[in-house]
Amino acid sequence: MSFLSAQDMGQAAKSARTVVISGVPDGVLSNDVMSDILVIHFQKAKNNGGDVEEVKYPTTEQGVAYITFEDPGVAESVLQKNEHRLEDRRLPRYYPLKVSPYCENVFSSVTAVLDMSVFRDKFVLEDLIQELKKKNTALRFGSLQPNGHIPVQGSFPAIKWLRDFLLLKAKSLSEDKKEESKSHQRPKKRLQKRRLTREVNDFVRDAEGEKQEVVLDTDIYLYMKHFFFKELLTNTDVVISNITDGDITTLHLQRGRSRRDAGQVLRVKEKIENQSVRLLKSLRKERIDLERCTRDKKKCRSVCESVKSRYPDVLVIPYDTHIDVIGSSSTVFKFTQEVNKKIQSLFQNR
Repeated sequence: MSFLSAQDMGQAAKSARTVVISGVPDGVLSNDVMSDILVIHFQKAKNNGGDVEEVKYPTTEQGVAYITFEDPGVAESVLQKNEHRLEDRRLPRYYPLKVSPYCENVFSSVTAVLDMSVFRDKFVLEDLIQELKKKNTALRFGSLQPNGHIPVQGSFPAIKWLRDFLLLKAKSLSEDKKEESKSHQRPKKRLQKRRLTREVNDFVRDAEGEKQEVVLDTDIYLYMKHFFFKELLTNTDVVISNITDGDITTLHLQRGRSRRDAGQVLRVKEKIENQSVRLLKSLRKERIDLERCTRDKKKCRSVCESVKSRYPDVLVIPYDTHIDVIGSSSTVFKFTQEVNKKIQSLFQNR
């Protein structure tokens, strides 16, 4: 299992200095002039800004720009400012901007709880965690609990890397224990034969592609399930089950009753992985807080549903305390802006 390369670490460091800007007015001025205006805005002290290293505008998404600062502390400071208004004498009016953290995936943070107790016999857990912290600085670990559980937070790719690495570690330890037990125990031949037969059959099925596993960010999974699963599973006999553990969802793929095509499970897995990579690069999530809708949460959800009819590519996920909105940066920005205005108007007219 390889750790993050120097190039990956460099990219991660740059990501920490980069923010995503939504709401940039398209077509008002030339792209070069708009880039200059963005630089001026994000260099001003009143906007919590600082020295800008790079501006990417225009991008593949309408109204979206990427600003990279020389100092990661400036990026954090810019994100903490409640309101950004793009103003310049060359603009016909001011434009509100939405500033979000940049990440390689849809969300800046994924949280998981790891059970490290399996490693107690072979490692000092505190030492193992310190080693992981050094190898992958994109991860943030909480306090190690007496039962061996520890919360960890980071980008989805970093969490997935950690999961895969620890699974390989656990598998290696399990194989070591099996080897040790062989020299101390007399195996029951019948039970051993059945177990060996089952393991061989499982290996053959996996080699043929009958069983596969895919790990996804939970919200990426929900978006894919809503918009893409029907297309991905067309003309296939693949059964998908899922296990969701907070921000992580594991898909288990296996072949159905048909015996005609042994490789279709593997092909569906590759399609899901390829689609998830595309979505990780393009999607963003915004949260609409329902605290102000204490007595009228139903009306606020109705406002979301009415606005959604004009944004077919947006996924709206309602919860008791908030509503998550997932889509492209520009679309999510426009959607949440419209919803917030309607909710504000709803309470002003009461």
